Amino acid sequence: MSQLFQQRALALAAKQMPVAAVQDLLQPLRRQGAQDFERATWPGRKLEHWKYTPVQSLSRFEQADWADGSAVHAEHLRSLMFMQDATKLVFVDGQLDVALSDPLPAGITLFSEADEAARAVIAANLGKVMGSVDPARRNLFAALNNAWTDDGLLIHVPRNTRLEQPVYVLSVNSAATSVSNLRILIVLEQGANAEVVEHFVSADGNSFVNALTEIQVGDNAHLHHTRLNLEAETINHIGAVHANLMRDASLKAFALAEGATLKRIDYQLNHCGQGASLSFDGVYLARHDQLVDYHTCIEHRVPHCTSQQVFRGIVGDRARAVFNGRIHIFENAQKTLAEMNNRNLLTSSTAEINTKPELEIYADDVKCAHGATISQLDETALYYLQSRGISPQQARMMLSFGFVNALLTSLPHESLRMALENWLRVRFTEDRSLVSDQTCAPETGV
Repeated sequence: MSQLFQQRALALAAKQMPVAAVQDLLQPLRRQGAQDFERATWPGRKLEHWKYTPVQSLSRFEQADWADGSAVHAEHLRSLMFMQDATKLVFVDGQLDVALSDPLPAGITLFSEADEAARAVIAANLGKVMGSVDPARRNLFAALNNAWTDDGLLIHVPRNTRLEQPVYVLSVNSAATSVSNLRILIVLEQGANAEVVEHFVSADGNSFVNALTEIQVGDNAHLHHTRLNLEAETINHIGAVHANLMRDASLKAFALAEGATLKRIDYQLNHCGQGASLSFDGVYLARHDQLVDYHTCIEHRVPHCTSQQVFRGIVGDRARAVFNGRIHIFENAQKTLAEMNNRNLLTSSTAEINTKPELEIYADDVKCAHGATISQLDETALYYLQSRGISPQQARMMLSFGFVNALLTSLPHESLRMALENWLRVRFTEDRSLVSDQTCAPETGV
């Protein structure tokens, strides 16, 4: 299966060429990506980073073609949107739909429409952030995204400026048994400030989506980045976010994902300048036979940096979830403060969570902590709520909702926060598989 899929993937890369305006800009990246993908080891149980995440479902794409950008009804699209007070950019099957999007403000452009100044920004940054990853830990699907990149979106915020509105990128996948690719490059120069939201939705098709975002946060720049993977459960989505934080830069990130046939999201976040800070919250929900996998790697390469990471998940039915969080502190990264915590609720005896927090420390003057827990709902809290006249079902729903809703407070945009809270309420109200109704067991953790 791996050989057939790789052959098809490379054939699709050869079939799809960038427009003439960006061929010279993108061809080196595409060529290197194809070579890296062809040479990469295929994921399997013997490969540690893919041990709990089978990719057999990709076999259905051995004959697939590019998605055709099927039309999306405007009224249906509005019902999917979580934000209105933002610059809205709608991508359908990986291609910008101009009719459904707002006009592009200054600094935001497609690679294929970039002027000379924007081309210089793209040339200086595209592929550079993900290229700094240790080769032994590189994701082969990031290489595939390189090979498949025929266009992309640049969000460039010049020095000491602030985007007036959040940038809201809605990616809609509409076709069945097809593939699509999305590439986003975010560059904040010194002292810049921005908020970017990526929201992925889909129809009930068996599509494969490969989406990668590179982020460069300059000296004393501030970015809030949100990534929502809320596609239909039949989707196959493999995505990644790679970010470099320079001196005194600040990145606040939030991630939310529902499970699917295959959903794997990698985060590679690098502290490259002293004083850089990272705050990263995440939520994942899995039910039925879904799979969701978050792999995060935070690298402290220089002294005097901080990172805080909190992920919470709820897994029910026969679903499986994976969380692998790694903190890597280099030898000269003294005075580092790094914390990571992963908490999970299992709402079924057949649900499964594989959680693995990692600390790799080579400096001796640091403060680090990590932990992971797997549990069910607290009996005492359930009893307290029921003693106040709340039904057992409603009590379980309230506690499950509160378990993950607490992390939404980190979102700075009120309309997005309220939309997500409403979305979660509907999920917990309509689907009992995400609400524990088992006898509670003691919490286990490390």
